[in-house]
Amino acid sequence: MLGNLFKKLKDGLSKTKDNFTDRVTDVLNLAVKIDDELYEELEEILITADIGVDTSLDIIERVKQKVKEKRIKDPLEVKNCLREVLEEILEGEQSGIAPKTTPSVLLVIGVNGAGKTTSIGKMSFKLKNDGYKVMMAAADTFRAAAIEQLEVWSNRAGVDIIRHQEGSDPGAVVFDAIQASKARKADILICDTAGRLHNKKNLMNELEKINRIIDREHDEAKKQTLLVLDATTGQNALQQAKQFSEVCPIDGIILTKLDGTAKGGVIISIKHQLNIPVKLIGVGEGIDDLQDFNAKDFVEALF
Repeated sequence: MLGNLFKKLKDGLSKTKDNFTDRVTDVLNLAVKIDDELYEELEEILITADIGVDTSLDIIERVKQKVKEKRIKDPLEVKNCLREVLEEILEGEQSGIAPKTTPSVLLVIGVNGAGKTTSIGKMSFKLKNDGYKVMMAAADTFRAAAIEQLEVWSNRAGVDIIRHQEGSDPGAVVFDAIQASKARKADILICDTAGRLHNKKNLMNELEKINRIIDREHDEAKKQTLLVLDATTGQNALQQAKQFSEVCPIDGIILTKLDGTAKGGVIISIKHQLNIPVKLIGVGEGIDDLQDFNAKDFVEALF
């Protein structure tokens, strides 16, 4: 099973690997000595792999430091230093979304189109398979067809859903979902929320209201806010994460569509710039293609 998961990760990251690691290898193979020119070439590869300018500069500085400390002379050995630096940036995080205690409420935010509804479906399936009793709340009541889409996923995942009519009050949906989850003794309630970042004030008010309802009606539940980002948007995903973190505290990130992009390096800049842990990554279309993020495996698959 673990081998299978790693293979999926490796296959899913193949475009990022072509755009990043393979180019690093080519440059190091051709290099005669370790000098500024070599570091500049590596820096350029990092930036074009959507790792971002600030993060790329910091990575190169750390690599230089390691090369110096280890007294490395062979350019090919620089690759291991790069690998170590990436692992250091990404590691130390609790991956996955399985709660330490139940009951638990997962509030899922993200712009429309990032894969929010699909991720909730896949998360529900994953948590249910891990033995939790899961329920969904369809509180994205303004996007056309969002409720129907979530209902399809609730059927696929085999979990209950609480929904109202399109256009109804999201807070009311969450209120009803909490009552139902308590009555049915659910371990985890996953709430879909609106994804309209262009109107930050409205979004902020809505999330504040939902949070108040959760705190009041379900104060014993451990609450986590998860942000869904689309990896194919690269540095734009980092900007979204910055904007959302101004609206509310974010406990973790779910990065979708990693298999469809060469911009998987954005994971590194999100962690480096915002210090928000990546909890789950999407590496395929299937219902079981949302994996717990593991820094060591991620870097291993890249290299």
